[in-house]
Amino acid sequence: MTDRASPAVLERLRAVEWTGDWEDGVAHVMSRRVLMREYLRRAGMWAHACSADTAWPFFDATEYLNSDFALSPGIEADLRDFLVQLTGDDAIKRTCTGAVHLAELRTQGAAIDADLPDLYEPLILFYERGGEFLRDNAGFIDLTGALMRPGTLQGHLGTPALRSLDSAVLDAVDGKGRITYYTAATDSEGTLLRQRVLQGEQHNEAFSRDGLRWECAVPLPSSAENASALGFVWLDEMEAANLIAETLASRS
Repeated sequence: MTDRASPAVLERLRAVEWTGDWEDGVAHVMSRRVLMREYLRRAGMWAHACSADTAWPFFDATEYLNSDFALSPGIEADLRDFLVQLTGDDAIKRTCTGAVHLAELRTQGAAIDADLPDLYEPLILFYERGGEFLRDNAGFIDLTGALMRPGTLQGHLGTPALRSLDSAVLDAVDGKGRITYYTAATDSEGTLLRQRVLQGEQHNEAFSRDGLRWECAVPLPSSAENASALGFVWLDEMEAANLIAETLASRS
């Protein structure tokens, strides 16, 4: 986080448009998806470290780090007022509480494993880029415009880490339509390619290393299944986001 102090974290959460515009949520659905996946991965690491496996994925880590923890009275009152106004899934209240609590615990000088990544930052960014999420009776997480299964704790521990939470990376991940990522098998530079299918129309694009934007590209496979036969390698969206991050970093 830019500022890990609990008042700053609470202020960010207050500023979120929790029931935001549908179009805005859909516009950021891809970045929100990778942010949710990164949160689930980090939550798995923290759950293991805190012996909170059964509480995964949406939990307040401070309940397992320090049973005697308490917020300062002023922040506690402000957090309570915020939570009263917050509607939606109870998991949102738990994670917002956890984010403020963990920020306060850090400022109190608590010993926290330095190898653990910032737990709640990907989820706060997720909230800031489109508001709440919902969960249905089938176990899906509704990201506004897309559904995803939370999977298992063990499964997320094996997924690639999202190497950058920079807004430029997240903006580049976003795009309208159903997106599939590729790179050419013979491309030594690993140029990132994507196919967007919007209302039945295919848009083939490459992420330009010079312009740092998506530009028109050669036709791409119609599905991941036939990519290999056509000389392309299918990429997971987390791998694609990391390639974007590497490209932006190299140009910086």
